[in-house]
Amino acid sequence: MHLIRTLIERHKRGERVGVPSICSAHPLVIEAGFRHALRTGAPLVLIEATSNQVNQDGGYTGMVPAAFRTFVETIARAAGFPLDRLVLGGDHLGPNAWTALPAEAAMAKAEILVADYVRAGFAKIHLDCSMSCADDPVPLPERVIAERAARLCRAAEQAFDGDAEAAPVYVIGTEVPVPGGAAEDLDTLAVTSPEAALATLEMHRTLFAEQGLGDAWTRVIATVVQPGVEFDHMKVVDYRPAAAAALSAAIAPVERIVYEAHSTDYQSPAALAALVRDHFAILKVGPGVTFALREALWALDRIEAETIAAPDRAGLRQVALARMMEAPEHWRRYYHERGAALELQLQYSLSDRIRYYWPDPAIAAAQARLFDNLRAHPPALPLLSQYLPIAYAAVRAGEATRDPVDLVVAHIGATLDAYHGACTANV
Repeated sequence: MHLIRTLIERHKRGERVGVPSICSAHPLVIEAGFRHALRTGAPLVLIEATSNQVNQDGGYTGMVPAAFRTFVETIARAAGFPLDRLVLGGDHLGPNAWTALPAEAAMAKAEILVADYVRAGFAKIHLDCSMSCADDPVPLPERVIAERAARLCRAAEQAFDGDAEAAPVYVIGTEVPVPGGAAEDLDTLAVTSPEAALATLEMHRTLFAEQGLGDAWTRVIATVVQPGVEFDHMKVVDYRPAAAAALSAAIAPVERIVYEAHSTDYQSPAALAALVRDHFAILKVGPGVTFALREALWALDRIEAETIAAPDRAGLRQVALARMMEAPEHWRRYYHERGAALELQLQYSLSDRIRYYWPDPAIAAAQARLFDNLRAHPPALPLLSQYLPIAYAAVRAGEATRDPVDLVVAHIGATLDAYHGACTANV
């Protein structure tokens, strides 16, 4: 755990360093994270699972926290990545998966959730109680959010029984963006006021002390605020440093604590670097890397169409679209177009709801067949240049083979390059 705390301490001393947080349960994305870190020499890889992906009921991945840890560590070992440079985090840990229940029932589930994450060795815990439950007012009062966060922190502390140096660190905050991007059209966003950010910290500090959690408070490393970044289905709200200047200045003198920025997906490399400079030292990325995964898979689907006889093709793109139409539960609350416009959203929305469908047996089988086809008939370099120019460059440089996994990983790596550059710039 010292890896995260050491990095935050370096940032607080004035170094322009940060850490990307990869929020994905897809094995190719996770592999890409490890291989990218090995290539760039990054000091750690932070992989986070969200409460709806992984929980005691299985989440949409079907994994409990201990199983997710085993899953990630297996990928790390296969990639040759040292486990002592892996940090696991729990994102949006709270009642998010159970908001249809009354608050007390949902919080009881959330206590089990947080304890399970800690017992499974997750070292970075985001306490998020910002959502209203079935019998709660909307919006939820800030004090109630903070009281519930303290309650979950107590459950986490009680679950931990390891060496004090490895005790979990915490992320708090009340202005937490919706996981996975906005569902509505956006043009601009209100940046959190410095007064609100500091008041949130003070409220949590006081409540933690009242609950006997003073030691845990010394391990709060970040608070989530809104720096003015977000994305919706088809556009990105870019970071504007001038709009967040006062917010940035407010956290600078606060001991040990930085900001954690959510929804940084699709920000430019310059914007990511500016965020880190402005003390948003933890940069969450989820849909951004799975969007890159989908780009690469669609490109391989096109290469297959150019090189494999029609009866033998996997047809991954069409299989995936058909399954999404047959099982719309992961997108129908978010996408409201019809016909061709809906088909565009299903594939290309920046919120990337397609990420929920990759484990579907029919889609997974089509992906496996696609990879088998392209291993039997390796893509010609001109086709790689046409459809996967980033991977083409990696192949030409001797950094990747024409194996489909290598091509996908190389394409995702370009997204991770922007985060690595932002988090390692010391100028």
